Amino acid sequence: MAAAGTLPPEGALARLEEALRWWRGPAYAEFADEAWARAERSRLAELRLQAVERRAEARLALGLAAEAVPDLDAHVAEHPWREDAWRLLALALYRTGRQGDALAVLRRARTLLVEQLGVDPGPGLRRLEADILDHAGHLDPAAPAAAAGRVWAQAAAAYDRTVASGARARLESTVGLLRNLAVTGGGGLEAARRYRVAAIATAEELGDAELTARVIGAYDVPAIWTRSDDPEQAAQIVAAAERTLTALPPGAHQAARSRLLATIALESRGTRAGRGPQAARQAEEIARRLDDPALLVFALNGVFMQTFHRAGLAPRRDEIGAELVVLSARHGLVTFEVLGHLIRLQARSALADFPAADRHAAAADRLAERHELPLVGVFAQWYRALRLAATEQAPVAEVEAAYRDAAARLDGAGMPGLQYGVLPLALLCLRLRHARPAQAGERTDWGPYEPWARPLVLLAQDRRSAAAAALRQVPDPPRDLLFEALWCLAARAAIAVGDRETMERAHTELIPAAAELAGAASGLLTLGPVSKHLGDLATALRRPR
Repeated sequence: MAAAGTLPPEGALARLEEALRWWRGPAYAEFADEAWARAERSRLAELRLQAVERRAEARLALGLAAEAVPDLDAHVAEHPWREDAWRLLALALYRTGRQGDALAVLRRARTLLVEQLGVDPGPGLRRLEADILDHAGHLDPAAPAAAAGRVWAQAAAAYDRTVASGARARLESTVGLLRNLAVTGGGGLEAARRYRVAAIATAEELGDAELTARVIGAYDVPAIWTRSDDPEQAAQIVAAAERTLTALPPGAHQAARSRLLATIALESRGTRAGRGPQAARQAEEIARRLDDPALLVFALNGVFMQTFHRAGLAPRRDEIGAELVVLSARHGLVTFEVLGHLIRLQARSALADFPAADRHAAAADRLAERHELPLVGVFAQWYRALRLAATEQAPVAEVEAAYRDAAARLDGAGMPGLQYGVLPLALLCLRLRHARPAQAGERTDWGPYEPWARPLVLLAQDRRSAAAAALRQVPDPPRDLLFEALWCLAARAAIAVGDRETMERAHTELIPAAAELAGAASGLLTLGPVSKHLGDLATALRRPR
């Protein structure tokens, strides 16, 4: 098993088939009553099951899906608790043109897991079902994909043999690999974040400021969500970038400085630190002066992340997105072209221009399918739920179902900064727009949005005094894509409990966004026109004290 894991698909398949041929029934059958034998038998049995599944993966990688089906069918019949086996069987069926059978297998897996084991299917099975229904392009690797795998394995082996293990080139190559890994989402994104910090620490330990600048700046992965997935790690990266800026010789290495500054702007997102906007401006100035398109798109990502210092900035972000699209398309910078479309999707949604938002969603989807960027599908599905929510006549139950389906796509996507608490928040906004009380259950996990949701939940429980007390503890919303939405939630609670001070502050903060849809700048949810909330606040403030 260990050796097979390092081989290209053909070599792995041969090694696994050889290993499985050695299996001759239960191990140590003659010592069945011995305690040591029971543990060893369990270990070897698990290895065999893993070998069967890895053999199926190798067959799928080599385009031998039809050969994989019979063994997998027998495998899941004997071991119905193994979710990966169900996933592989459904995928093999789909690749042989049997979509209906693939979906039936996934339904059978769900039934067995729920009824026999009392557990729900994991994110892998749920994601595969959604991908099969969407005919996702990544489910159909052509024969060249197997060849690509072989080339990768051979090149990696040659690199490993040729480049010394302590060479600094390995560190820079690692960051390039992590950058590509990050856009795959899921475990790839999580691994990229983890090893990125290790790479930076290693570069700093070597005491080479120029190397450290390249290691930090090479991770130019586009970012669209304004809440950090790991604030502590982000702070570490900002600190390392600042140290490196100080250590670089003055007046030199301008491109490296721009990348470090853009990194500071990106990793400072969602905070109120003045350094973030300053770094974004400096990164953009250098990039424009050097006339470097790759440098400029990275800097513009930092500028985008720092355009949340007040409400009503969707038009400015739309301008940034438009420049990103044009510049990236002209110079073949695909991931930043996708970023530009997603930024414009958000901005046009905020401005209630859904036909334009639809076009940008479709453009992002096309690029993502062509260039294998699976995370884009997560944002596209959330946008479709928002689009439905913004349709006045859409039934609430239908919109709720769309939101739950979109939230399922976040399982295993590697974006906790987006995932945590967003589904309850979206459902809360939906209920309020339809004049329904907030979810009153105490067990709802609101994540970082709990301060703004709690007063409304208490009001739904007829606990007005407690709601008023909770509202007094609500902080100003973070400077991010949900800034207007959270102020509108605070405004709703303030009107209900008669908190004039909060009403006045909310009115002042929201006035610049009077032409926008509250929350729609996120591309995820909406509380309807900001103008409606401003009107309600104005009416409430005119009432006698």
